[in-house]
Amino acid sequence: MTPIITAFEDSPDEGQGQARDMRVRWAFEEVGQPYDVRLVSFAAMKEPAHLALHPFGQIPTYEEDDLALFESGAIVLRIADTHPGLLPTNDAARARAIGWIFAALNTVEPPIVEHEAAEYLEADQPWQAEHMALVEKRIRTRLGELSLRLGDADWLDGDFSAGDLMMVMVLRRLNGSAILADHPTLAAYVRRGEARPAFRRAFDAQRAVFTRRHPDAGRD
Repeated sequence: MTPIITAFEDSPDEGQGQARDMRVRWAFEEVGQPYDVRLVSFAAMKEPAHLALHPFGQIPTYEEDDLALFESGAIVLRIADTHPGLLPTNDAARARAIGWIFAALNTVEPPIVEHEAAEYLEADQPWQAEHMALVEKRIRTRLGELSLRLGDADWLDGDFSAGDLMMVMVLRRLNGSAILADHPTLAAYVRRGEARPAFRRAFDAQRAVFTRRHPDAGRD
């Protein structure tokens, strides 16, 4: 069967390609595989049918035959593992690419998400500025280390891989911020990822969901 993924019926990112189904869409586009999308509301995400697929009531989920998965990293790895194009054929290089998926999700993304949460959820707290400064320092440390590792290479380890896909998606959460702008090597790395035709197709598909519900979005 054609795999089915779930995505927000009305994404809170307003079509900016930040919702986590974007990672899965991009992976499918890179390997040239069709997929279907089932849109879910915030209410439906907490109902038993969706909770049976994702116990935490989030998106994306993935269904194919008798397999159901949740977590974007697991889904991208499944796609990369079953279709050529996102993982090297050499065993050692393949293992390293998978390692970069975990690095993006476990090492680089957590302080970025914490920074976002502090910005939006702690604005009325007297200690918010101090917390934001501490988290920003952690982000800058990670980005400095990542920039040093990337150096003048186009991608993290040879050719573009699922590791790069996930890392670019994580770093995109900083788009428009001084934090990313202060690391020009990584800003250029993100732009290279965003310039890939597969990324553009995935982005346009996700944005179309938002613009169908909000046809006047972006108009003067």
